[in-house]
Amino acid sequence: MTGGHVSKVPIGDMLAKARIRANAQWSFVCVRKRPSAVNLSRAARDKQAAIVATAARAAPIARRQLRFPMPIVRILLVLLALASPLSMAGGAVAGPFEDAQAAHSRRDYATALRLWRPLADQGNAEAQYALGFMYDGGQGVPKNYARAAKWWRLAADQGHTFAQYNLGTLYDNGNGVPQNKAEALKWYHLAAERGNDGAQFNVGVLHFAGVAVSENRIEAAKWFRRAADQGHIGAQVYLGLCYATGLGVPQDNIQAYMWLSLAAARSDQDAISNRNRVAQQMTPAQIAEAQKLAVEWKSKPER
Repeated sequence: MTGGHVSKVPIGDMLAKARIRANAQWSFVCVRKRPSAVNLSRAARDKQAAIVATAARAAPIARRQLRFPMPIVRILLVLLALASPLSMAGGAVAGPFEDAQAAHSRRDYATALRLWRPLADQGNAEAQYALGFMYDGGQGVPKNYARAAKWWRLAADQGHTFAQYNLGTLYDNGNGVPQNKAEALKWYHLAAERGNDGAQFNVGVLHFAGVAVSENRIEAAKWFRRAADQGHIGAQVYLGLCYATGLGVPQDNIQAYMWLSLAAARSDQDAISNRNRVAQQMTPAQIAEAQKLAVEWKSKPER
């Protein structure tokens, strides 16, 4: 972004054009919605809804906040609803906070709101995040992105990772705040540094496309790698494409096949199509090596 101008061109379109310019010989198959931080943010919030709904009976610590391509979301919602982001950032508050969690899980939003609001007013980042979530989803209150942004900003300023990520999506979409890719990148970057793989993927996308920051495929690949190492499907696909085309990393079909295979194993159609195209340029021995690497791969959560 220069001179205060905010780009409104969909990131997915930019990425597609960038790949065509960089290597006309490749014509990878990509779902139009995949690369865009804007298009994928609703999937992230849908996933958070499943998580928050089970907060009262959830595992004590949330491991990660993932942002998935739309075809994958329905498959993974049940698996992702095992940990509560409301238990992050300094530990849960005993008493009213936990009572609010229980009320929220049974969809008693009025009680949850009544218990969380005083805590939020007192500066509790977890309660501020929760209120932002309720306003974002219209739970017990009219949907109001501006109020969601207010509460998430207060929590984000205290270092709440999920609030930072969600505030970034509001700026990315222009919901409740003026659309501003540079501001979105700022909040994504803060969350990414704290290990949020969805934010890491979005930071990579913006660097890859040159939105709100100078185009930098090396930096993009770095962030794709951090998110991919944690199991983020979109990042695995894009890291695979980077290796296939030599954008931001040395061209390496074995690495491309391996990363695309990881996403393909989770039924990602883009990954399956692109992995098959890469395979056409590999020897049987190279394919066997890539398959071995995929089998041995293990997720490495950063938090």
